[in-house]
Amino acid sequence: MSALQLAVIPVTPFQQNCTVIQCAATKQCVVIDPGGEIERVRAAIDELGGQLSAIWITHGHLDHAGGTAALQRETGVDIYGPHQDDKFWIDLMPMQAQQFGFGQAEIFTPTRWLVHGDTVTVGEITFQVIHCPGHTPGHVVFFQPEARLAIVGDVIFRGSVGRTDFPRGDFNDLKSSIRDRLFPLGDDVTFLCGHGPNSTFGEERQRNPYVGDDAI
Repeated sequence: MSALQLAVIPVTPFQQNCTVIQCAATKQCVVIDPGGEIERVRAAIDELGGQLSAIWITHGHLDHAGGTAALQRETGVDIYGPHQDDKFWIDLMPMQAQQFGFGQAEIFTPTRWLVHGDTVTVGEITFQVIHCPGHTPGHVVFFQPEARLAIVGDVIFRGSVGRTDFPRGDFNDLKSSIRDRLFPLGDDVTFLCGHGPNSTFGEERQRNPYVGDDAI
């Protein structure tokens, strides 16, 4: 596998961790969850010396997807994700922006909705798509097995988990997503989450008060 490089840019008032992943061999890169502040995201791509090839979306919440339409219009690249069960959140994008005082955010249509078991690529690097409902019904995670890296959006955080009190959120679904689909990937897997610092699945198995081994 070609080496990957990444940059994490906290964007929006919610400090959402927008991630740029670049294939070192080809210089192609993807932006995961461009929630806003698109000029800062473009600057991070330029600093890496990369060429944007696609936008990947973990789920349809404003702070993760609010800048998607604008970035796609500027660049013309394809949009992959989330799962189609989050279409209702994307259709509510302008209302979400109005509710939280974010200015304008536009509805977009992904080039391809993602389902569990799909793969997506950046340059020579392939990521597996894992459907992880609970925080939202259509949330997906991007996992790179050789790099032992997962981009988990708002499914799990260091010491916490995603909220489930939004429409169509479900804590039992979230717990199952984490325990049955993410933790089996391996204790050594590092994950980058949508807010705050990264962690490993092993660390969360031991210490997470919501879904760790002691919480079951």
